[in-house]
Amino acid sequence: MKTIDWNEFEQVELRAGTIVRVEEFPEALSPAYKVWVDFGEELGERKSSAQITHHYTIDELVGRQIIAVVNFPVKQIGPMKSECLITGFYRDDGVVLAVPDKVVPNGVKLG
Repeated sequence: MKTIDWNEFEQVELRAGTIVRVEEFPEALSPAYKVWVDFGEELGERKSSAQITHHYTIDELVGRQIIAVVNFPVKQIGPMKSECLITGFYRDDGVVLAVPDKVVPNGVKLG
């Protein structure tokens, strides 16, 4: 495991947001959803591709808060541009979301 210093960690913008829309993403190479997340007034709404189809239905995701990296460059994933990286933990049976355990304001930075 690579060790980083505090300054490097501070450069990663991990923010809370609320999922406002989810669609199937049949063009993705691995099973995934297209996900739109509201990060509040400062950052607005951003979209991402998330390989979380094994544990979550579309209906379960809408309205749920997540944690995402919001300062990576935009990444082209098939026909869509991903504007943030939704965080999660890999298990043998799929990805489990990393989420706040209580509701927090959209856009608040993890610190």
